[in-house]
Amino acid sequence: MHSTRLSALSAVAALLLAGCASDAGADAGTRPSLLIWTGGGAGGEATQALGARFGEENGVDVKVQIIPEDLQTQFVTASQAGRAPDVVMGAHDWIGNLVQNATIDPLQMTDDTKAGYQDLAIKAVTFNGQVYGMPFTMNNIVLFRNTALVPDAPTSIEDLVAKGKALKAAGKVDEILALPIGPTGDPYHINPLFTSGGGYIFGTKDSGDFDPSDLGVAKPGATAAYAKIRALGEGGSGALKRSITADNILSLFSTGKAPFMISGPWQLPELKKTSVKYDISPVPPFAGGQPARPFITVDAAYVASRGTNKALAQEFVTNFWSRPDVGTSLYAATSSVPALKEALATVRKDDALVGKVADAGVEFGQIMPSIPAMAVVWDPLGKAEAAVVGGADPGSTITAAASAIQAQIK
Repeated sequence: MHSTRLSALSAVAALLLAGCASDAGADAGTRPSLLIWTGGGAGGEATQALGARFGEENGVDVKVQIIPEDLQTQFVTASQAGRAPDVVMGAHDWIGNLVQNATIDPLQMTDDTKAGYQDLAIKAVTFNGQVYGMPFTMNNIVLFRNTALVPDAPTSIEDLVAKGKALKAAGKVDEILALPIGPTGDPYHINPLFTSGGGYIFGTKDSGDFDPSDLGVAKPGATAAYAKIRALGEGGSGALKRSITADNILSLFSTGKAPFMISGPWQLPELKKTSVKYDISPVPPFAGGQPARPFITVDAAYVASRGTNKALAQEFVTNFWSRPDVGTSLYAATSSVPALKEALATVRKDDALVGKVADAGVEFGQIMPSIPAMAVVWDPLGKAEAAVVGGADPGSTITAAASAIQAQIK
């Protein structure tokens, strides 16, 4: 990686010596510039600091602009209006839409650079055979367990429910499980149970690409999975409730009101501020069911097709953003799992829990589909999930959701 860094610096130096004549954003006699868009929160602030580091190291004026809401939509709109930044940070499942709108360029990533990353991370940013993003985080959800209440990890969902019900009957907890459902459902967080019950979202082609014509929500496995989810709902064991949302799962778990929480490593910074004793393990499957497979989500840096400083943007993304020190800096700010193997190895030495999240993802995770058709899945499937948790018939509810999704797939 040291040689890669030298290569990066040499390339940037060459750009500077050339005066960056081809970069419209740099006037003759002035320093070259780079405009980066990113989301808010700790990751956005860390990106601002890293952008400043790149600028100081290479004599580049770097501006990192935080777009707190609707970053993907704003980026596409700005690109179409000729106001695109040079680099944008975003989730891997944006790639299908961004490519469809001709807003990002493929990256020229060497085999050595690819080998430095977790395989699933590279697979996630590959679309139609081309790599479009430089991954920097690779996250998945896991089971958080209050070890003072439940010393050993449950071996199945049925085991988890039995342990939770016993604690509730003893008056030690208020809820069995903190898994966000809410009034409109949460297909992302329910996916381990959906897949263990026999469901899937989209099948794949022989090439490995997701196939929008193979909609798993329309298949019998989806109904079977939601029958199991209904049994966990408000008319069944009560492990799943619409009153439990993304806004209250952390407080339920951290205050001991729920012995289990299904969520991701982004909860770790807040959990470290509490006194709760906890451990992490993979989400268990239904007894006798398929593996419980959480979605793998990857954050990546993209080069804008319509940016004004594309050569410098390629250097920043491919040679600076791939450095291990960048990966560890982002981890320090967000507790997200580094996509780069060397950065993850460094993090493991001091944070075993992040290592457990990564191991669960590698063993059981499945990449969240990045095809444009995925965008029309969330709303119908989420609402169907919430209805089933509330007691609706799984067969008719999921069939209606599948019809709504198929009607919107172009």
